[in-house]
Amino acid sequence: MTIEAKPMGESRTISTRLVLPPDINHQQTIFGGRVMAYIDEIAAITAMKHAQSAVVTASIDSVDFVSPAVVGDVLELEAIVSSTGRTSMEVFVNVHSKNLLTGEKKLTTKSFLTMVAMGADKRPKEVARVYPETELEKSLFETAPDRRTHRQTRREMRH
Repeated sequence: MTIEAKPMGESRTISTRLVLPPDINHQQTIFGGRVMAYIDEIAAITAMKHAQSAVVTASIDSVDFVSPAVVGDVLELEAIVSSTGRTSMEVFVNVHSKNLLTGEKKLTTKSFLTMVAMGADKRPKEVARVYPETELEKSLFETAPDRRTHRQTRREMRH
């Protein structure tokens, strides 16, 4: 049985978080681990939307912290399934911080994660392929094979 391919935009998920005092470190900026938890959560939601099943995080492939966020900033997270394997999904997450008083918006974090769809039997299950529609989606889709190769090389080095 072949699963019909889906547009990448169908999995798009957006979330907004307010940076509060308990979220910050001694540098008065948000804890990187807090941002990573938000990224993992939105990646899981995005992958579940695509797979229509439970998912597990297989790897956090990259997390690039570009600029800090401070108390009072709003974090805007956006995620999309950027490519798929047989049972896995690469999810791209972009995080921007926004100062609601000044309107200044800046890229805070970019990340790629690999999620695996899980069936009711707790075993990996097949997922639909994705296809791009926008320029950003085309760029993510076209560069996905290089990222996949990098992940495989990294995995082989561990063994």
